[in-house]
Amino acid sequence: MRLRPLATAAAVIALAAPLSSCGFSYATERDYTPGSGSNNRDGVVDVLSAVVVSAADGSGTFVASLSNNDVDEEQSFTGVSGEDSSVQAADFDPIAVAPGGLVNLADPAADIVLTGDFAAGDFVPLAVDFGNGERITLNVPVVPDDSGYWEGMDAS
Repeated sequence: MRLRPLATAAAVIALAAPLSSCGFSYATERDYTPGSGSNNRDGVVDVLSAVVVSAADGSGTFVASLSNNDVDEEQSFTGVSGEDSSVQAADFDPIAVAPGGLVNLADPAADIVLTGDFAAGDFVPLAVDFGNGERITLNVPVVPDDSGYWEGMDAS
C-alpha cells in the first residue's frame, strides 16, 4: 500500500517545477532599457536615452533618439521645454522622423540648446512636442560634458 504516497510525491514533483518558475507580469516580461538616459514609450514616437549634456551650469544640449512607431506617416519633433518654465530651448527647425525610422539627435548633432536653472547631476522635467500634437513628458538627467560617451556634445 505504498502506492498512494508514491503517487502523491510524483505529482508534487511533477507540478513543482512548472508552477514555481512561471507566472504573469514578472519584470522579465517588461521592456527594460538600461542606460544613463530617460525613456518614454507612451506615444507614437518613442523618446529614448534622453539627456541634457552640460559643460557649464545653466546651459546644455538636449540629446535623445526618436523612434517613429508609425510605419505609414512621417512624424516631426517640433519642440522641447521645461515642464515648469525653468528651462527654455533655443529655436530650431522641426526634425523629421521617417515612417518606422529612428533619428539620433547626437549624430549628426542637432544642437538643441537649453538654458535654465540646472547643473550636471540634476534631473530636469521636460516636455517634448511633436507635429501631430502629441506631448511627451519625462524627467531627464543632466550629464557632464567632460568625459565618456557625452564628451564634447554640449553645443551651448
